[in-house]
Amino acid sequence: MTTHWQRFKQAALLGEPDRVPVALIGDSPWLPGLYGIDTLEYFLLPERWWEIQLDLRARFPDVVWVPDFWVEYGMAAEPSALGAKIHWRLDSPPSIEPVVTSLDHWADAPIPDVKEAGFMPLILRMYQHYEERLQAEGLGVKVVAARGPMVTAGWIMGISDLMMGVVMAPAKVEKVLDKITTLVIRWLHAQLDVITEPEGIMLLDDIVGMVSLKHYEQFAEPYLRRIFDEFDGLIRIYHNDTPCEHLYARLADANFDVFNFTHKSNIADVKAKMGHRVALMGNVDPLNIGVRGTADDVYDAAIACLDKAAPGGGLILSVGGGISPGMPGENVEALVRAAQDWGKG
Repeated sequence: MTTHWQRFKQAALLGEPDRVPVALIGDSPWLPGLYGIDTLEYFLLPERWWEIQLDLRARFPDVVWVPDFWVEYGMAAEPSALGAKIHWRLDSPPSIEPVVTSLDHWADAPIPDVKEAGFMPLILRMYQHYEERLQAEGLGVKVVAARGPMVTAGWIMGISDLMMGVVMAPAKVEKVLDKITTLVIRWLHAQLDVITEPEGIMLLDDIVGMVSLKHYEQFAEPYLRRIFDEFDGLIRIYHNDTPCEHLYARLADANFDVFNFTHKSNIADVKAKMGHRVALMGNVDPLNIGVRGTADDVYDAAIACLDKAAPGGGLILSVGGGISPGMPGENVEALVRAAQDWGKG
């Protein structure tokens, strides 16, 4: 019997499985509200986290969750290792405040040890603990994740200072991005090392979508390519839901397998621009349809995506980015129903 993960892998490698897989990024902006707890409880009560993760898979058995069993503190893991200030809230993931905005400081700063710095060692230990329990249940973590170089640089020094540096001090920005890329690669390896059967990585970097094609080629592509090349042989997922149609054709050369992108781009246009070089994971509107729409609205939007991009393979049905807070369970089920129904007639 073909599993949903097997369908995901087949589609990720540009194949056409017997049914289009449904995959979603379900994390701390959405899960606490779905289960009626506050965000701090989700982060700080391991047994409650464990119960939620198992129930999520029992409740939506036809969905592939990427990363699966994701141990995350919002976007704080990489910035915390680099000394950013983290602010905790009951109703949302932690926010991040740069402590040092100086480009000179970050150009000369050492690369932190991923086994000692910030929240990274806590996440690694939690993965070890949960992986032992998952293996006993016949389950396991398959995909781990990291934030990309540009978004991490933006968190630790501020987006404005980063973008000013791109124009005014490009050599220093390149030095910073090179160091963060090394950190990201080490961080992904450290996570992969504590799970039993790793099969994929996910890199999240929306700030890439804010730069011109010229600046992408200088400040993003070499570092994205270096990360994805490092993990050749695994399924490589790239999340960037900033509208950046001007980059799509070039992004397809960055050596990732799956692209999770914005709902603001027409999925047929994205497929045309990227060619049959990467699989597409998208792209139902996560807020106006996923949260504010009815299950019928989600179903209709999903069918439209399938009609445009499923023929020929390489499609993974999802929302355009991560699940927005407040998306009801019946709307997740509507995505699955659309994938099950599509093509039967």
